[in-house]
Amino acid sequence: MHALLEWLPLVIFFAVFKVFGIYPATAALMIASFALLFAHRWRTGKVKPMHAVTAVTALVLGTATLAFHDERFIEWKPTVLLGIAAIAFLASARFAREPLARRLLESAFTEELAVEPRLWRRINGLWAAWFALLAAANLYVAGHYSDAVWVDFKVFGLSIATFLFLLPQVFWLASRVKSAVEPDGRSPG
Repeated sequence: MHALLEWLPLVIFFAVFKVFGIYPATAALMIASFALLFAHRWRTGKVKPMHAVTAVTALVLGTATLAFHDERFIEWKPTVLLGIAAIAFLASARFAREPLARRLLESAFTEELAVEPRLWRRINGLWAAWFALLAAANLYVAGHYSDAVWVDFKVFGLSIATFLFLLPQVFWLASRVKSAVEPDGRSPG
């Protein structure tokens, strides 16, 4: 249920776009982004930073889109968010105790992973580069193709590309799960 809730603003944007067009979809995205922010706050008592950044970005660029009747502003939203993500990954490598990629990917595993810090830094750098590449790709598609193609790219292209980028990492990390060791030093089984 939680994962569905996370995807709801994107699904609403896509559905409203297909029926009513870019401007009603933009308004729907703005409302859905804040609804997600408040729903998560209500359920957990906390505000997720990514929800807040997404909602504010949707509000600012959505308002500009509607006020100036120019879809380019909302088309920049993925680029802004992906750019922020790239910067966050880069900054975490320099200023945080652990790179952001490590915190995100390790949280997907219940077992401890045997990955050296230098490899975590490399993975983190790959994520930063990946988000920068997607940000640039979004600008290219938004600037060279129709709204319909851009919406399909935003909803399906970015999601599928990120899944395909993540998948080999998950398999590799799964192979790095530390095995449990018996008290006598032997592996179980």
